[in-house]
Amino acid sequence: MSGAGAPAEVPLDASGVRLAIVATRWYEHITDALLADALGAAADCKVADPTVLRVPGAFELPVVCASLTARHDAVVALGLVLRGDTPHFEYVCSATSHALADLAIRTGVPVGFGLLTCDNAEQAQARSGLPGSAERKGREATLAALETALMLRALPT
Repeated sequence: MSGAGAPAEVPLDASGVRLAIVATRWYEHITDALLADALGAAADCKVADPTVLRVPGAFELPVVCASLTARHDAVVALGLVLRGDTPHFEYVCSATSHALADLAIRTGVPVGFGLLTCDNAEQAQARSGLPGSAERKGREATLAALETALMLRALPT
């Protein structure tokens, strides 16, 4: 499982951090679980009223996340792309991943990467945060974005 070696959760007080969470609508049973875990993490970190938006699919994540960076201290991108029988999987995963990383670097706004790129439904289930899953990628992506936002605030100017 890819979660081996993950760092322990650090308690965060992110009150005052403006957070946006963008989730895809494809595979809603998985993306709803990712979103619920992300919102739970935000609440645990004392984030008030995160902005939540749903987009059609993974390819739409970067443009919507980009529009939110001007008004938010951290953005989280959540979704699922399952491998199929064509190269479509590689194109969508690669373009979306690169665009989200570039967005964070260009804007200086942390972008939590919660886009599951799985070979099958079982892998997605195991990472979704649903009961019985081994990992909670929605929570992890949110905590990473919030911790990074707090770290950026604390950097000397």
